[in-house]
Amino acid sequence: MNNYGIDIWGDDNFIIQKDKVCINYKNKPSLYSLVKEIRNQDFKGPLLFRFPHLIEKQISTLFSLFDNAIKEYDYKGSFNAVFPLKVNQLPNFLHPLIEAGKNYAYGLEAGSKAELFLAMTYNKIGAPITINGFKDKEMIHIAFIAKKMGHNVTITIEGLNELETILEVKKESKLELPNIGLRLRLFNAGSGAWAKSGGIDSKFGLSSTEILETFDMLKKHNIIDALTMIHFHIGSALNSIQPLKKALKESGHIYAALKKLGAKNLKAINIGGGLNVEYSAYKRTTQYNLQEFANDVVFTLKNIAKQKGVEEPDIFTESGRFIAASSCVLITPVLELFSAEYDKKNLRLKKMNPPLIEELIELYEDMNKKTALEFMHDSIDHLESLLKLFDLGYIDLEDRSNAEVLTQIVIKKAISFLEINDYDELKRIDSKIQEKYLLNFSIFQSLPDFWGINQEFPIMPLTHLDKKPTRSASLWDITCDSDGEIPFDSNKALYLHNVDLSKEEYFLAFFNVGAYQDILGMRHNLFSHPTEINVVFKEDKVKCEKILESQKIIDILEDIDYDTIKIKNILKNQLDDTHYNILEKYLNENSYLKTTGS
Repeated sequence: MNNYGIDIWGDDNFIIQKDKVCINYKNKPSLYSLVKEIRNQDFKGPLLFRFPHLIEKQISTLFSLFDNAIKEYDYKGSFNAVFPLKVNQLPNFLHPLIEAGKNYAYGLEAGSKAELFLAMTYNKIGAPITINGFKDKEMIHIAFIAKKMGHNVTITIEGLNELETILEVKKESKLELPNIGLRLRLFNAGSGAWAKSGGIDSKFGLSSTEILETFDMLKKHNIIDALTMIHFHIGSALNSIQPLKKALKESGHIYAALKKLGAKNLKAINIGGGLNVEYSAYKRTTQYNLQEFANDVVFTLKNIAKQKGVEEPDIFTESGRFIAASSCVLITPVLELFSAEYDKKNLRLKKMNPPLIEELIELYEDMNKKTALEFMHDSIDHLESLLKLFDLGYIDLEDRSNAEVLTQIVIKKAISFLEINDYDELKRIDSKIQEKYLLNFSIFQSLPDFWGINQEFPIMPLTHLDKKPTRSASLWDITCDSDGEIPFDSNKALYLHNVDLSKEEYFLAFFNVGAYQDILGMRHNLFSHPTEINVVFKEDKVKCEKILESQKIIDILEDIDYDTIKIKNILKNQLDDTHYNILEKYLNENSYLKTTGS
């Protein structure tokens, strides 16, 4: 049985029972049963299932890790965390996150005015709000108002001009000053795909000189007591812990230096994000365990505080990917297998066929288990020869079609005989025999990080997991763009099942898509978000709620500023009522395909 690496990336969130992938929680429903329930309500196209219990699990895990470390090392500082809203701001995700975090005083991080409005509207009073990124006077004024509402707000200064604006707003508004943090531009950078987030040339942070200038300005204006936090971020999804240790030492020394200069209320180090999420289905990429991460943070900061004779700082983290990624699963139906037309019934054999065609027929008819591999190779060689003959004009289109059909059915028959265990032979010839699976979704909308940065996501079918998958798979989306493909990669080989879609449905699931994919998704070809469903467990029963259907075509057009009334009027004036009514019906449906298994 192929478990599609679920033991690597699954974190016990999902399990395989019999032939299906199931949620490893409460009554352990299968994902397939949830899909059928939603489709029976006539929701078609791709589906995005959100699992609030997994958000709660990750928040609980994060706090438990650091609580364990604090007890282990008798650490005097506290642990605090905020969720960076840029990772996922959508309400069907955010509301369960806020509910799950209430018992932990779990806060929010905002990087824009819009995100700050979300934070000050929904964050629990007393839970921290940190404000990062570049800010103007309006954004800083909003932060002052959030403070007046009773929120525990920290404005992280990215440059001296922001401190000047804070002083200006304080003078003009006469409002109480929020907490102030300093973003450090550390020498040490992170590791992995997002290493450029840190380091001396990073986009954000204050240099040593700017830190001292900022400190002098705080002191000059008698607001040094507002400085409560220093902050750094060396990169998302750190695959190695070594860069973090170096950054902790560097920031710890800066913290101690500022304390000794007179920053008596400085009490926190915000280490940003960085906890890795395992996306690979083939080998582990993370070189540390989660408890080791927390232990190293606590141990390193305790040692520096002791060495420098300062109090141990409170620890803040902003790990968003770790909290969000596992909570969402994208599921899409397979619309078509492109070798499905290659069947014996599609042959157009003649009374007199070219010799190579006759040899292909013999390969198919005479094959047995012993000859399967040899005959498969021979059929591929014959096909190449026949295609050359077609180019030279020696065989016609019917002969070419017969060559393609015969080669495919020889390959299918060979695979069924071979009962391949390690797939090594399939990998060697995958470019010749891979199957194209057409999926009813848009990579650009639902997996933008695959398209943009070649981010890997775990993929597996919902069913047939008691059977050996034998088709090397290339996945196509329904956009009219050649980039809308996840090609077969022999180094990370995806094998799927050879199914008859006229007799059954076949669904693929993409896991760990809860971080960034929702909000980065683009409307390429004007495909909108998938239909979203929150899956909750109540008294050991599973319930699908807060269903948000994929946008209607007319709504998408309105969102990109078309005058939809004008569109309807133009169509209505050029059509009779019968045909206009048909078009109006289609305008009020989503863009995804409505075919068998859609």
